[in-house]
Amino acid sequence: MDERPTSEDEPGYGIGAVARRLGVPAPTLRTWNLRYGVGPSRRSPGGHRRYDSGDLRRLEEMNRLIKTGVPAADAARQVLRTRPAGAEAGVPAAWEAAAVAAREAAAAAVVEETSREDPIGGDDAVPDGLAVPQPRHEIPTPAMLARSAMALDGSSLSGWLTAALTRHGVVWTWEHLVLPVFGTICARQAATGAAVEVEHVFSDRLLAALLPLARTPRAPVNDRPVLLACAEDEQHSLPIYALAAALATEHGIETRVLGARTPSSALAGAMRRLAPAVVFVWSQQSSTGDPGALGGLPVSRPASRVMAGGPGWWGELPPSVPHVTSFREALTRISAALS
Repeated sequence: MDERPTSEDEPGYGIGAVARRLGVPAPTLRTWNLRYGVGPSRRSPGGHRRYDSGDLRRLEEMNRLIKTGVPAADAARQVLRTRPAGAEAGVPAAWEAAAVAAREAAAAAVVEETSREDPIGGDDAVPDGLAVPQPRHEIPTPAMLARSAMALDGSSLSGWLTAALTRHGVVWTWEHLVLPVFGTICARQAATGAAVEVEHVFSDRLLAALLPLARTPRAPVNDRPVLLACAEDEQHSLPIYALAAALATEHGIETRVLGARTPSSALAGAMRRLAPAVVFVWSQQSSTGDPGALGGLPVSRPASRVMAGGPGWWGELPPSVPHVTSFREALTRISAALS
């Protein structure tokens, strides 16, 4: 990289000033420099690294590309292959040739970085407050979804989740996108105690994308609905909404969803009113998975098949209540109970 000393007429910019100008934290700028070679090209008379106007243009372009969903490594490749700013200012050919050679070498080196990028929480993660507008890719990767979630960019999340659900269906989206992103968010929460707001915005956009799919099919295959509810005090309701959407769109099954924190008395009342063919109760946390609540549910005629789903259930379930441990198993058992 061209590291000529700056002159009094061109003092250059320190990393703090560049961070404020771009809205990108200084640690992220350092990572872009170390990993991808996109950094300061000058030194002050005192030997400090300084960004010149050409460096700023490259960083602004890299920032813009990342905000459109381009991975950092790909964005670096593009900006490093642009014509160096020094050529525009009449830099001697020797300086320009050296700068071009250095940048081309850095561009070749970052090709390998694409597959190694951290999806979230790494040094090159999209910082808080950095918006991510509508993505250029129709179907995201988990890393792309995680970046949008970290940026609290609900618009991109909605577009990507809807596209994935439309093209690949609920089960594929749940297994290949939703679970990996939640796993990453939970790992960050465990490590730092932060990212609760990230979980909330991702959950909100996911629920909004699932709800239209959970509507009653035009010609449901079941005469009696499937009733889906969370255990009493269980707040994690996304799995049952995803299950309702998959049952409706992929199996033609009508469901009724009672949602989070369903009191046992409310679940019993709904069973008496609807006489459902299947009752599926979700518990994610052990504090909500008391099997005694299942034993007290009413017995209807015709009988409702009760199933317990999720990792929260502890102790011994009633003999007639199977414990469902996966999304696909839930779909299989519910479909079989209706046949």
